[in-house]
Amino acid sequence: MLVNHQIKFFAGRKSKYLAELIAKSYGIKLGVSSIMEFSDGEFQPSYDESVRGATVFIIQSTFPPSDNLLELLLMIDAARRASAYKIVAVMPYFGWARQDRKDKPRCSIGAKLVADILVTAGVDRVMTLDLHADQIQGFFSVPVDHVFASSLFLPFIQKMNLENLAIAAPDMGGAKRASAYAKVLDCPVIICHKSREKANVVGDMTAIGEVDGKNVIVMDDMIDTAGTITKAADMMISKNALSVRAMATHALFSGPAYQRIQDSALEEIIITDTIPLNDNHVICKEKIKILSVADLFADIIRKVFNSESISDTFVM
Repeated sequence: MLVNHQIKFFAGRKSKYLAELIAKSYGIKLGVSSIMEFSDGEFQPSYDESVRGATVFIIQSTFPPSDNLLELLLMIDAARRASAYKIVAVMPYFGWARQDRKDKPRCSIGAKLVADILVTAGVDRVMTLDLHADQIQGFFSVPVDHVFASSLFLPFIQKMNLENLAIAAPDMGGAKRASAYAKVLDCPVIICHKSREKANVVGDMTAIGEVDGKNVIVMDDMIDTAGTITKAADMMISKNALSVRAMATHALFSGPAYQRIQDSALEEIIITDTIPLNDNHVICKEKIKILSVADLFADIIRKVFNSESISDTFVM
């Protein structure tokens, strides 16, 4: 019989801001851990309190650089070696998710490799938000709680009370997501068709669906360089859309993303706090609205810890 079964939250360095909000929402303090750094860049995480017999939730988004993933793996290993009862990796953003298949010869399937490494490190469960591809859940041999940001975005859209609303997908791959939102909101769908010159470089783009006179919201799971989303906004404004907004769960915002957003026809961009914004966000600060996922994850964690169903949290 397990004695003193506790729940404890810990955080990687890059997600500590979010972990503190999740812990506060849950009603406990964030656990104390530390990182010893060596002069050559090597680092060693350790727990500064006992985790023996506890269910440990380690909160860390694994956006690049790879240090964020490696830190999570080392924290999982440390918890396992410290006799934690269960180890749950809470990954608001699951990095390397775009590598979910072989789309050209002799390339890696990074999402599968990351899943294998997490399980090998000793994780018992994974929680994540809006995976780039749903099938990544099948890469794991442990349970995966795949949560959707629609439980945040849908109420936000409904409160906006926009007339002549239309939901758009930035590319063919996002059509399923856009259609699901449009079905709930009872509005038309627009599909943007694009051709890529190369990775992160968009060529031609056109829209499938009625754009004229619509207040358009472009839905996506992530925004990297913002090339696709801003080109879609500019294209739809040129086709007489009344306004264009964007909603995306994960704001990677790399390279010229902030400047592109500022220079684009986007009226507003709504994101979550799965990834921290860097200092360059001041370039387009007035256009960015952030919704926190802290309460959502706190609720999921509470239900999982108490062995309750989480199916009612899946809006879509």
